[in-house]
Amino acid sequence: MKKFLRYLGLGLLSTFLTATPGLGAQRISFYYPPFGEFYLSVNSLETFAKEGKIDKDFSFYANRANPQQLAQLRDLLQQRFNVTPTLVSQVTYSPIGEEVVQQLGKLLLTESRKNGFYAIRASLILAAADQQGLTVVNLLRKFPSNTIRVNFTEGLRIVDDLSQLIKKKDEVFASLQKEAIAQAANSTIDFSKQPDLRSPGKFRWQKKSLELNDISRNRRLPVDIYLPEAGSPSTKELSSPPFPLIVISHGLASDRSTFVYLAEHLASYGFAVAVLEHPGSNAQRFQLYFAGLAGAPEPAEFINRPLDIKYLLNELQRLEKSDPTLQGKLNFQQIGAIGQSLGGYTVLTLAGANINFRQLRQDCNPNNSSFNLSLFLQCQATKLPPINYELKDDRIKVIMAINPIDSSILGKSGVSQIKIPVMLVAGSQDIFAPPVFEQIRPFTWLSDSNKYLALIENATHFSAIGEPTSQNDVLPVPSALLGPDRAAVYSYLNALSLAFMETHLLNRSEYRSYLQPSYATFISKQPLNLSILQSLSADQFNQIWNGSIPQSAKPSKPQPTPP
Repeated sequence: MKKFLRYLGLGLLSTFLTATPGLGAQRISFYYPPFGEFYLSVNSLETFAKEGKIDKDFSFYANRANPQQLAQLRDLLQQRFNVTPTLVSQVTYSPIGEEVVQQLGKLLLTESRKNGFYAIRASLILAAADQQGLTVVNLLRKFPSNTIRVNFTEGLRIVDDLSQLIKKKDEVFASLQKEAIAQAANSTIDFSKQPDLRSPGKFRWQKKSLELNDISRNRRLPVDIYLPEAGSPSTKELSSPPFPLIVISHGLASDRSTFVYLAEHLASYGFAVAVLEHPGSNAQRFQLYFAGLAGAPEPAEFINRPLDIKYLLNELQRLEKSDPTLQGKLNFQQIGAIGQSLGGYTVLTLAGANINFRQLRQDCNPNNSSFNLSLFLQCQATKLPPINYELKDDRIKVIMAINPIDSSILGKSGVSQIKIPVMLVAGSQDIFAPPVFEQIRPFTWLSDSNKYLALIENATHFSAIGEPTSQNDVLPVPSALLGPDRAAVYSYLNALSLAFMETHLLNRSEYRSYLQPSYATFISKQPLNLSILQSLSADQFNQIWNGSIPQSAKPSKPQPTPP
């Protein structure tokens, strides 16, 4: 009974975290056999949210939570989500949005115990349109049923499975961190006496903006090129053109300003950097979509994004012969690519990974329950014609993929086709591209010996993204999902991308030491601790994942199980 009551409190809290709904809901019903049915009135929740008072009805549940959980619950109940009814409508009527609401509807049922899909969608839109705005309490008030019935048994199963998954993820991360620390301890390099790759280089640079037009695909591609100036004062750096070229691909709903910090840093070390926008999935497209002026991003974006990079390189090769500002400035024999999130997928395909339709069919089964949120996006690729798309570009010699999505759309057979140096970057608290599924396990699939896995503890899916401007801040991301201060992550990526490109694109061996675990330990800052691994076999990963790891390799402190 004690365990039941504990889960009752946790289940109630998790329901609020995901809850939606209410054009008249007066109570929430929890049915948990064999204990029967429990009720909680919406009035009690509203009183608690507005006044902090716990009445007799709510006290049964409140007594099962600690003060911190109650404070978090009240904060959530009071929070107003600044979204328009148009935005909510667009999202919930999109293919991905409908799938999410359908899954939520299995937990939050109508009074007649039907899937709450339509009720949830209606109450979301109505609450967003209401003067009080989109809050949890207002969602309950807009739910078109007197009672919201919570599928409590299924909810407990999900809470338990999710808790176990998070625990395993923490154990994997802790084990890999411990291995990296052990490797770092063997290093004799004193990085305090080495050049600090986090600091800007000595090259001056200029930014050149272009708008390319691929008529064949009706794609207009805004591009910013960061071009080092020839003759900049330097020591060991290359000081004359042509400059090696790095292409940067942004993630979903971002734009070319997202990685300005990274482009400027690489340019200051003598790299030409081209940062483009993908018009089918950039911030501008999402602004139009959320305003009801454009449709949702198309599945064809999985194909168009790498083709955008190919077109960009073709155009730069053409312009390099005719544009005086580019003439003789770009080295097309030394090209690297960096991408984040969907941009990470983009650079992986350019490196040789093919879309894996067989894996997609297996993983995108409607009955396949998964906590990998990125599958909602990856599974859109099942709508593409299942043919062999030519996405690889042999001009690209190295890639760096930050928080990439790849587990199903590329899978093992796709990722293993990559034969060039790769660096994958993972954040332990990334819920949108979960690190174990999307970066750590795929790292074991890479066949080239020059591969690196950078792990950033407590980093989220947004930690690598530059501070948003008014133009590109289109997604209403709660502050809790942004994670700790991102400055440390920016410095990590500046240093690691530079060391990686210098080592494997320019073959400068003096930078290889910066890719060792000891360097990560040297620049690591809490709470965003950095680790680097250069090897991890599938067998090693499976042993860690299945728990059959030596006692010495297990975390020194037990990892807490999140509620």
